[in-house]
Amino acid sequence: MVIQNAMFGWAGAPGYGDPIKEVLAWHQQNRVVVAIAVGQEALHLPLLLGFLSGLHGLVLRRGGAGAVWSRLAVAAGATLSAAFALYAVLWIGAVLSAGELAEPSPVFELAWQLHAAAFALALPALGTTFIGAALAAHASGLTPPWQRLLGVAGGGLLLAAGAASLAIADGSALLFVGLPGLAAWLVWLFATGVRLVRA
Repeated sequence: MVIQNAMFGWAGAPGYGDPIKEVLAWHQQNRVVVAIAVGQEALHLPLLLGFLSGLHGLVLRRGGAGAVWSRLAVAAGATLSAAFALYAVLWIGAVLSAGELAEPSPVFELAWQLHAAAFALALPALGTTFIGAALAAHASGLTPPWQRLLGVAGGGLLLAAGAASLAIADGSALLFVGLPGLAAWLVWLFATGVRLVRA
């Protein structure tokens, strides 16, 4: 995810609120960037689901404290995977419909708007996944209290941003409310992953 976002920054990826002509021009010039990003999404999905299933198994083996939270995390993770799959499919559609267009077509504009909406909908799914996983890991004694706090705070920011899904899909800066939550998710994943490998 970090590599993907760095790549978008380097390539100057458009925001959801940018003029549609700029969005079209960027997609026509950066098909390879989108292909790499979509390929990374194809790797993220099994990694996410494998991590959450493994966490659920560890929680159950450690007595089941936090099992409800780990089930919530697995269910939310499956929903997140579906939202990210839709996000990637719609992005492929946007790139393919851009083709050799001289002007944005209604099909291209619709694909881009649906892509943005799928991303906005993924935010609350990620927030719920984050909160469930953090509470499950802490309840079963796998993580210290600071990681639980990070999970609840970061997940809460993602949920708050997700409440503005329509505005985000329309290009609102409310998207940036969720960015600290996304950063917290990456920190939590790394810290928890290290602890789980040691466990």
